[in-house]
Amino acid sequence: MDILGRERLAALGRGFELLGSGGGGGTTMMELMVADAPVWPLTVHAATDLDPGTPCVAAAFAGSTYLLAERIPAADVFDPLVEAAERWTGVGAAAVCALEGAGLNGLTPLLLAGAHALVDADFMGRALPRLDQLSLLVDAVPGVIAVCDTGRGVAVVDSQRPADVEALVRSSIVQAGGAGAVLVAGFTVGDLLEHAVLGTYSRALALGGAAEDDALPLDALAAALGGRLLGAGRVTAIDPAPGDPFASAVELAGDDGAVLRIVARSELLAFVRDGETVAASPEIIVALDTISRDILQADAITLARHVAVVALPAPGWWLADPARVRHVTPSAFGLAGLEVQA
Repeated sequence: MDILGRERLAALGRGFELLGSGGGGGTTMMELMVADAPVWPLTVHAATDLDPGTPCVAAAFAGSTYLLAERIPAADVFDPLVEAAERWTGVGAAAVCALEGAGLNGLTPLLLAGAHALVDADFMGRALPRLDQLSLLVDAVPGVIAVCDTGRGVAVVDSQRPADVEALVRSSIVQAGGAGAVLVAGFTVGDLLEHAVLGTYSRALALGGAAEDDALPLDALAAALGGRLLGAGRVTAIDPAPGDPFASAVELAGDDGAVLRIVARSELLAFVRDGETVAASPEIIVALDTISRDILQADAITLARHVAVVALPAPGWWLADPARVRHVTPSAFGLAGLEVQA
């Protein structure tokens, strides 16, 4: 159990941006939305603190984070989704966790924290683009449902096939205008102990605090974050990845003379040095502006920008079972030949 005060909100947001691995959206909008909420100070519960039978929900926004910034959602946007989930499952939720422990969605559960106990857990431990990559669905936990905004109401998806959840929710979000709220329900706090990434809030706070000192040398900063400096250099080219129009290859002229390449989709998925992959998802690859130390989204890595790239350890939940990790390696995104060789 941890007491989270409003004064730690900026550090928490910064930590979730680091866990975004170049995706997940900036946290400024969500920080502003929750800063004035009547929930401070906030208790963040470990999953072991609560009765394992406590019904829980997970909240997030899906679709374009840029559209969310243009059409700022209401603070009560999740209320219709919670009501629909409770009608469908027949139980009232007493707890909430993050669906995606990264980017703006790391902070999204705080919108529900006034009426629900906030649990330090999520279903990704980093930013991932697809709902079929949720840990509950990867582990095939029975009874899980997804509820989403359609723009004129809500849709409930109750399917044991993760691909159905991704396809149907994604279609609903398109109908809602490209961005909308998503709620996952039908599970308990006890389910989180085995089928979720635990401690992501604690990790985000630690990362955000470590990143406050922008005077640290890059290698010292990487060490303070518990990661490793992969390289730094000037962006010289950005090209579509071969065979995938939705992926890009960012070439950098390394400060040490190496040829560096970042492979990205909506997140940074691999880092290649002189033709050898040295880091890849589920490791969390972070790009920083070397001058401002801004944490960069994938599309902010632009020509002539000087960038440092850091790798943070992957969430252990994914690495615990080969059947899990195959859902989050570069090949799971259709990018072959980018796994790190042992």
